[in-house]
Amino acid sequence: MSSSQRWDDVDFYFSSHLAPDDDALQAALRDSEAAQMPHVNVTAPQGKLLRLLAEMQGARAILEIGTLGGYSTIWLARALPADGRLISLEYSAKHAEIATRNIARAGLDKVVEVRVGPALESLPKLADENPPPFDLVFIDADKANNAHYVEWALRLTRAGSVIVVDNVVRGGRVADSDSTEPDIQGTRAAIELIAAHPRLSGTAIQTVGSKGYDGFALARVLA
Repeated sequence: MSSSQRWDDVDFYFSSHLAPDDDALQAALRDSEAAQMPHVNVTAPQGKLLRLLAEMQGARAILEIGTLGGYSTIWLARALPADGRLISLEYSAKHAEIATRNIARAGLDKVVEVRVGPALESLPKLADENPPPFDLVFIDADKANNAHYVEWALRLTRAGSVIVVDNVVRGGRVADSDSTEPDIQGTRAAIELIAAHPRLSGTAIQTVGSKGYDGFALARVLA
């Protein structure tokens, strides 16, 4: 049995017992596939992890950078109370339209707002609104701008908030200090920012699964 097959089998076992997809989640994946979106949404165990992190935070406000088809958005939004709020930023109008339908079908359109446009344009506008601090920020967008997204997350959170940056291992390429690839440079810049910033305490974890070899960074905002 190949390593990738074993990873798939283990992911299936964990998902079936601990993070089963329901009709809304399955439909979100199906619609994303039909729209030929990139196959980069989180796995079910990763989605459940995001929900658990939000629940452990007692999150009332969540910011997501990178919506895609809304699969991770649904997992996160299910952690919110009825009067909670999740703002998700999506570059592609097409993706945002599909995500909005998926979110509404999941019954979460009252707590989720999808905003369309480049995140580095949407984030200053969001900051100008002076929203209550976000309790959790999930960053899963273009990797070249990861460090900028972490900086904005710091501006929009409070002491005790959690920041999650997805896809930081890049198949192991993140360790290549000589890489000129934008996604590697941006991810390394984010990791080094988390390491050096006096208001952040963080770590990064390597993962394997049905999406291959990757990982995520997790940081807590300090006082």
